[in-house]
Amino acid sequence: MSGSNIRRVRALFISDVHLGMKTIRVGQLIDFLRCHDAETIYLVGDIIDGWRLQKNWHWPAEYNQLVELLLSKAAAGTRIVYLPGNHDELVRDYLGTYFGEIEFVDRTVHVTSSGKSYLVIHGDQFDVVVKNAKWLAHIGDWAYNFALKTNGAINWCRRRMGKGYWSLSAWAKHKVKGAVSIIGRFEEALTLEAKESGVDGVICGHIHMADMHSRLGIHYINTGDWVESCTAIAEEFDGEFELIRWTKLTTKPAKKSKS
Repeated sequence: MSGSNIRRVRALFISDVHLGMKTIRVGQLIDFLRCHDAETIYLVGDIIDGWRLQKNWHWPAEYNQLVELLLSKAAAGTRIVYLPGNHDELVRDYLGTYFGEIEFVDRTVHVTSSGKSYLVIHGDQFDVVVKNAKWLAHIGDWAYNFALKTNGAINWCRRRMGKGYWSLSAWAKHKVKGAVSIIGRFEEALTLEAKESGVDGVICGHIHMADMHSRLGIHYINTGDWVESCTAIAEEFDGEFELIRWTKLTTKPAKKSKS
Protein backbone atom coordinates (compact mmCIF):
# COMPACT_ATOMS: atom_id res chain seq x y z
CA MET A 1 0.00 0.00 0.00
CA SER A 2 1.37 3.44 -0.92
CA GLY A 3 2.21 5.89 1.84
CA SER A 4 -0.47 8.31 0.64
CA ASN A 5 -3.17 5.71 1.37
CA ILE A 6 -2.04 5.00 4.93
CA ARG A 7 -3.98 6.76 7.66
CA ARG A 8 -1.81 8.16 10.44
CA VAL A 9 -3.13 8.46 13.98
CA ARG A 10 -1.57 9.19 17.33
CA ALA A 11 -2.51 5.88 19.00
CA LEU A 12 -4.31 2.64 18.23
CA PHE A 13 -5.93 0.31 20.76
CA ILE A 14 -6.66 -3.29 19.73
CA SER A 15 -7.77 -6.24 21.84
CA ASP A 16 -9.26 -9.73 21.80
CA VAL A 17 -7.75 -11.08 18.60
CA HIS A 18 -7.65 -14.63 20.06
CA LEU A 19 -4.92 -16.14 17.88
CA GLY A 20 -5.59 -19.87 18.14
CA MET A 21 -9.33 -19.73 17.46
CA LYS A 22 -10.29 -20.85 13.98
CA THR A 23 -13.07 -18.30 13.55
CA ILE A 24 -11.12 -15.06 14.03
CA ARG A 25 -10.70 -12.24 11.48
CA VAL A 26 -6.90 -12.09 11.38
CA GLY A 27 -6.87 -11.26 7.66
CA GLN A 28 -8.97 -8.18 8.29
CA LEU A 29 -6.69 -7.16 11.15
CA ILE A 30 -3.63 -7.42 8.92
CA ASP A 31 -5.38 -5.23 6.32
CA PHE A 32 -6.34 -2.76 9.05
CA LEU A 33 -2.78 -2.48 10.35
CA ARG A 34 -1.39 -2.06 6.84
CA CYS A 35 -3.80 0.85 6.36
CA HIS A 36 -2.89 2.57 9.65
CA ASP A 37 0.27 3.94 11.21
CA ALA A 38 0.37 5.10 14.82
CA GLU A 39 2.93 6.56 17.17
CA THR A 40 1.79 3.99 19.76
CA ILE A 41 -0.12 0.73 19.41
CA TYR A 42 -1.65 -0.79 22.53
CA LEU A 43 -2.44 -4.51 22.35
CA VAL A 44 -5.04 -4.62 25.10
CA GLY A 45 -5.06 -8.32 25.95
CA ASP A 46 -6.23 -11.69 24.65
CA ILE A 47 -4.17 -11.25 21.52
CA ILE A 48 -3.19 -14.91 21.82
CA ASP A 49 -5.73 -17.48 23.02
CA GLY A 50 -3.66 -19.77 25.23
CA TRP A 51 -6.77 -21.65 26.36
CA ARG A 52 -7.54 -22.65 22.78
CA LEU A 53 -3.95 -23.42 21.80
CA GLN A 54 -3.50 -25.75 24.76
CA LYS A 55 -6.53 -27.77 23.66
CA ASN A 56 -5.94 -27.79 19.92
CA TRP A 57 -2.88 -26.15 18.36
CA HIS A 58 -3.87 -23.90 15.47
CA TRP A 59 -1.25 -21.49 14.13
CA PRO A 60 -1.54 -20.88 10.37
CA ALA A 61 0.94 -18.84 8.34
CA GLU A 62 -1.39 -15.84 8.51
CA TYR A 63 -0.66 -15.53 12.24
CA ASN A 64 3.05 -15.24 11.50
CA GLN A 65 2.26 -12.48 9.01
CA LEU A 66 0.51 -10.55 11.78
CA VAL A 67 3.40 -11.01 14.22
CA GLU A 68 5.93 -9.99 11.57
CA LEU A 69 3.87 -6.91 10.69
CA LEU A 70 3.76 -5.79 14.33
CA LEU A 71 7.50 -6.40 14.76
CA SER A 72 8.25 -4.44 11.59
CA LYS A 73 6.18 -1.51 12.86
CA ALA A 74 8.04 -1.64 16.17
CA ALA A 75 11.39 -1.73 14.39
CA ALA A 76 10.32 1.30 12.33
CA GLY A 77 9.72 3.32 15.50
CA THR A 78 6.15 2.59 16.59
CA ARG A 79 5.91 2.06 20.32
CA ILE A 80 3.99 -1.18 20.93
CA VAL A 81 2.67 -2.03 24.39
CA TYR A 82 1.21 -5.47 25.13
CA LEU A 83 -1.17 -5.70 28.10
CA PRO A 84 -2.11 -9.38 28.63
CA GLY A 85 -5.58 -10.66 29.46
CA ASN A 86 -6.96 -13.88 30.86
CA HIS A 87 -6.58 -15.90 27.65
CA ASP A 88 -2.91 -14.91 27.28
CA GLU A 89 -2.22 -14.78 31.02
CA LEU A 90 1.06 -16.68 30.55
CA VAL A 91 2.45 -13.43 29.16
CA ARG A 92 2.08 -11.99 32.68
CA ASP A 93 5.16 -14.02 33.62
CA TYR A 94 7.11 -11.60 31.41
CA LEU A 95 5.77 -8.25 32.63
CA GLY A 96 8.42 -5.57 32.52
CA THR A 97 10.32 -7.29 29.70
CA TYR A 98 10.44 -6.87 25.91
CA PHE A 99 9.95 -9.15 22.90
CA GLY A 100 11.87 -7.41 20.18
CA GLU A 101 10.68 -3.84 20.68
CA ILE A 102 7.31 -4.86 22.17
CA GLU A 103 6.88 -3.98 25.85
CA PHE A 104 4.85 -6.16 28.26
CA VAL A 105 2.97 -4.42 31.09
CA ASP A 106 -0.11 -5.26 33.17
CA ARG A 107 -1.59 -1.76 32.97
CA THR A 108 -0.49 1.67 31.88
CA VAL A 109 -1.75 5.25 31.58
CA HIS A 110 -2.13 6.83 28.16
CA VAL A 111 -2.07 10.64 27.99
CA THR A 112 -3.83 12.18 25.01
CA SER A 113 -2.56 15.11 22.99
CA SER A 114 -5.10 17.25 24.86
CA GLY A 115 -3.63 16.22 28.22
CA LYS A 116 -6.31 13.80 29.40
CA SER A 117 -5.21 10.56 31.03
CA TYR A 118 -6.67 7.10 30.44
CA LEU A 119 -6.08 3.88 32.33
CA VAL A 120 -5.35 1.13 29.78
CA ILE A 121 -6.00 -2.42 30.99
CA HIS A 122 -7.50 -5.60 29.56
CA GLY A 123 -10.19 -5.74 32.24
CA ASP A 124 -10.34 -9.41 33.25
CA GLN A 125 -9.00 -8.32 36.65
CA PHE A 126 -12.45 -6.83 37.29
CA ASP A 127 -14.57 -9.67 35.90
CA VAL A 128 -16.23 -11.38 38.87
CA VAL A 129 -16.54 -14.68 36.99
CA VAL A 130 -12.86 -14.79 35.98
CA LYS A 131 -11.74 -13.76 39.47
CA ASN A 132 -13.99 -15.99 41.57
CA ALA A 133 -15.01 -18.94 39.40
CA LYS A 134 -12.44 -19.63 36.70
CA TRP A 135 -14.06 -22.97 35.91
CA LEU A 136 -17.23 -21.08 35.03
CA ALA A 137 -15.20 -18.77 32.79
CA HIS A 138 -13.98 -21.84 30.89
CA ILE A 139 -17.58 -23.02 30.48
CA GLY A 140 -18.48 -19.57 29.20
CA ASP A 141 -15.59 -19.78 26.75
CA TRP A 142 -16.89 -23.12 25.49
CA ALA A 143 -20.39 -21.68 25.11
CA TYR A 144 -19.03 -18.68 23.20
CA ASN A 145 -17.11 -20.95 20.85
CA PHE A 146 -20.25 -23.04 20.33
CA ALA A 147 -22.19 -19.86 19.51
CA LEU A 148 -19.56 -18.93 16.93
CA LYS A 149 -19.88 -22.32 15.26
CA THR A 150 -23.67 -21.99 15.30
CA ASN A 151 -23.26 -18.55 13.71
CA GLY A 152 -21.53 -20.23 10.80
CA ALA A 153 -24.56 -22.38 10.02
CA ILE A 154 -27.02 -19.55 10.60
CA ASN A 155 -25.14 -17.14 8.37
CA TRP A 156 -24.69 -19.72 5.62
CA CYS A 157 -28.49 -19.85 5.46
CA ARG A 158 -28.74 -16.05 5.63
CA ARG A 159 -26.29 -15.66 2.74
CA ARG A 160 -28.39 -18.06 0.67
CA MET A 161 -31.36 -15.81 1.42
CA GLY A 162 -29.44 -12.68 0.45
CA LYS A 163 -29.24 -11.38 4.01
CA GLY A 164 -26.27 -9.92 5.89
CA TYR A 165 -24.24 -11.25 8.81
CA TRP A 166 -26.01 -11.77 12.16
CA SER A 167 -24.27 -12.63 15.43
CA LEU A 168 -25.94 -14.97 17.93
CA SER A 169 -23.39 -14.14 20.62
CA ALA A 170 -23.81 -10.38 20.17
CA TRP A 171 -27.60 -10.77 20.28
CA ALA A 172 -27.33 -12.73 23.53
CA LYS A 173 -25.08 -10.10 25.12
CA HIS A 174 -27.60 -7.38 24.30
CA LYS A 175 -30.79 -9.29 25.12
CA VAL A 176 -30.10 -11.89 27.82
CA LYS A 177 -30.69 -10.30 31.22
CA GLY A 178 -27.79 -12.06 32.97
CA ALA A 179 -25.28 -11.07 30.28
CA VAL A 180 -26.46 -7.46 30.32
CA SER A 181 -26.10 -7.40 34.12
CA ILE A 182 -22.54 -8.80 33.99
CA ILE A 183 -21.52 -6.23 31.37
CA GLY A 184 -23.01 -3.44 33.50
CA ARG A 185 -21.08 -4.57 36.58
CA PHE A 186 -17.90 -4.83 34.51
CA GLU A 187 -18.27 -1.25 33.30
CA GLU A 188 -19.00 -0.04 36.83
CA ALA A 189 -15.91 -1.80 38.22
CA LEU A 190 -13.62 -0.35 35.54
CA THR A 191 -15.11 3.10 36.02
CA LEU A 192 -14.53 2.92 39.78
CA GLU A 193 -10.93 1.81 39.21
CA ALA A 194 -10.39 4.75 36.86
CA LYS A 195 -11.81 7.17 39.43
CA GLU A 196 -9.60 5.74 42.18
CA SER A 197 -6.60 5.99 39.85
CA GLY A 198 -7.27 9.69 39.31
CA VAL A 199 -7.59 9.47 35.53
CA ASP A 200 -10.13 10.87 33.10
CA GLY A 201 -11.10 7.59 31.48
CA VAL A 202 -10.44 3.90 30.96
CA ILE A 203 -9.68 1.92 27.82
CA CYS A 204 -10.24 -1.83 28.08
CA GLY A 205 -11.29 -4.95 26.19
CA HIS A 206 -12.28 -8.41 27.49
CA ILE A 207 -16.07 -8.44 26.94
CA HIS A 208 -16.05 -8.14 23.12
CA MET A 209 -18.43 -5.18 23.25
CA ALA A 210 -16.98 -2.10 21.57
CA ASP A 211 -18.38 1.07 23.09
CA MET A 212 -17.66 4.63 24.18
CA HIS A 213 -19.71 6.53 26.74
CA SER A 214 -19.54 8.68 29.87
CA ARG A 215 -22.72 7.47 31.56
CA LEU A 216 -20.94 6.73 34.84
CA GLY A 217 -19.00 9.98 35.07
CA ILE A 218 -15.82 8.58 33.50
CA HIS A 219 -15.05 8.23 29.80
CA TYR A 220 -15.39 4.47 29.31
CA ILE A 221 -13.95 3.02 26.10
CA ASN A 222 -14.02 -0.64 25.07
CA THR A 223 -12.01 -1.79 22.08
CA GLY A 224 -14.28 -4.69 21.09
CA ASP A 225 -12.72 -7.69 19.33
CA TRP A 226 -11.39 -9.26 16.13
CA VAL A 227 -13.32 -12.51 16.49
CA GLU A 228 -16.51 -11.06 15.01
CA SER A 229 -16.68 -7.28 15.27
CA CYS A 230 -13.35 -6.12 13.79
CA THR A 231 -13.23 -2.99 15.94
CA ALA A 232 -10.43 -0.78 17.21
CA ILE A 233 -10.01 2.57 18.93
CA ALA A 234 -7.90 5.36 17.45
CA GLU A 235 -6.74 8.58 19.06
CA GLU A 236 -6.42 11.31 16.47
CA PHE A 237 -3.77 14.02 16.73
CA ASP A 238 -6.33 16.45 18.16
CA GLY A 239 -7.01 14.13 21.12
CA GLU A 240 -10.37 12.83 19.86
CA PHE A 241 -11.10 9.12 20.09
CA GLU A 242 -12.74 7.21 17.27
CA LEU A 243 -14.37 3.79 17.39
CA ILE A 244 -13.48 2.15 14.10
CA ARG A 245 -15.68 -0.66 12.80
CA TRP A 246 -13.38 -1.96 10.10
CA THR A 247 -15.87 -4.23 8.32
CA LYS A 248 -18.42 -1.40 8.00
CA LEU A 249 -16.07 1.49 7.29
CA THR A 250 -17.00 1.76 3.62
CA THR A 251 -20.74 1.86 4.30
CA LYS A 252 -21.12 3.69 7.59
CA PRO A 253 -19.33 6.68 9.12
CA ALA A 254 -17.18 5.88 12.12
CA LYS A 255 -18.49 6.78 15.55
CA LYS A 256 -16.60 9.63 17.17
CA SER A 257 -16.46 10.92 20.71
CA LYS A 258 -14.85 13.94 22.26
CA SER A 259 -12.31 12.91 24.89
